[in-house]
Amino acid sequence: MAKKQETESLMDIFKTFRQDKDNLDTATLVNVLEESFRSVIAKMFGSDEHYDVIVNPDKGDLEIRRNREVVADGAVTDPNTQVSLSEANKGVENENDKFEEGEEFTDNVDFSKFGRRAILTLRQTLAAKILELQKDSLYAKYIDRVGQLVSAEVYQIWKKEILLVDDENNDLLLPKQEQIPTDFYRKGETVRAVVARVDNQNNNPKIILSRTSPMFLQRLFELEVPEINDGLITIKRIARIPGERAKIAVESYDDRIDPVGACIGVKGSRIHGIVRELRNENIDVINFTNNTQLFIQRALSPATVSRIVLNEEEKRADVYLKPEEVSLAIGKGGLNIKLASMLTGYTIDVYRELQGSSADEEDIMLDEFRDEIDGWIIDAFQAMGIETAKTALNAPRDMIIEKTDLEEETVDEVLNILRREFEEE
Repeated sequence: MAKKQETESLMDIFKTFRQDKDNLDTATLVNVLEESFRSVIAKMFGSDEHYDVIVNPDKGDLEIRRNREVVADGAVTDPNTQVSLSEANKGVENENDKFEEGEEFTDNVDFSKFGRRAILTLRQTLAAKILELQKDSLYAKYIDRVGQLVSAEVYQIWKKEILLVDDENNDLLLPKQEQIPTDFYRKGETVRAVVARVDNQNNNPKIILSRTSPMFLQRLFELEVPEINDGLITIKRIARIPGERAKIAVESYDDRIDPVGACIGVKGSRIHGIVRELRNENIDVINFTNNTQLFIQRALSPATVSRIVLNEEEKRADVYLKPEEVSLAIGKGGLNIKLASMLTGYTIDVYRELQGSSADEEDIMLDEFRDEIDGWIIDAFQAMGIETAKTALNAPRDMIIEKTDLEEETVDEVLNILRREFEEE
């Protein structure tokens, strides 16, 4: 009786699981239960091909039927596949219903009679298959949602990541490097992010979220700006330094729609919500254009560019500005020029246009100074595109230090040597 109750409890597990996991259909769960029973039978008898497992999920019960060949009395060599003639006909009163040798005999099997070990094995097999099914379902659900916006609740906060749960109690991870630097959350709070990727090592899916991805910014704009969601405005490019600043290039195919104005909204009503979500990350919205020079000019806003010299093969742009515009082009901490380079795909170098200097004024190649300046230092200048003395003097000092990775004292010494050359002239 106790073993029968154990078998019934297996069905209770099945029914409870079915109620809790509405995202898994009945047919799939029936298959799992059938496979689990067959797996145990195969382990016990070496094969399950003589057995039929019939699950009835509506009634919450199952039947196990064994099909054996009828053989003569005393000729049974494998009781799992053969049954004696007398045993097959036991209890059969009607002569017409009696079995003959070679016919198939089917009887019901009480699984509880297989013993406690079989029942324990079944529990473990069923649990393993259900867990595998859950993992497959989780992977299938989120692999199609990569790049989409999701909301989840903070469940646990660790040093390197945050564990969140979605509305179906699935675990999601928000690593520290995918968080905006000023993000701060408490348990129970709701977090919005995009699905960055789904790792599935050893069939153990991990859903990785991101708030630093450019795609997160794009999804927020699609949410706040109806014209983007409707396809009237297209987001062409995005560049972000999370928590600091971002630039987004937009385009409208309808001349009646101002894409920049639509994204910002009346008095900034649309963009303010996005800025708050991004922890006060400044966002520049500009009009996209296929004209590379104009696009670079717009990307360097708020600086006013005097002229641009492009090297399309090397994807390099030399931008010349008035001295008072250089700091605007570079931006605080070099953010503006860095984002402009990311947005346009060009390496941008900015240079001052010195007042009173003429185009035909004599310049000197840096190689001429190798007797005064170490060759490796000149090589560092040339590697960033500076070939002449005046080009070096017109380039912003901070940009030279950053791009050559030279010490400040070294750069100052080089600039002083070059400057003295022209003062002597």
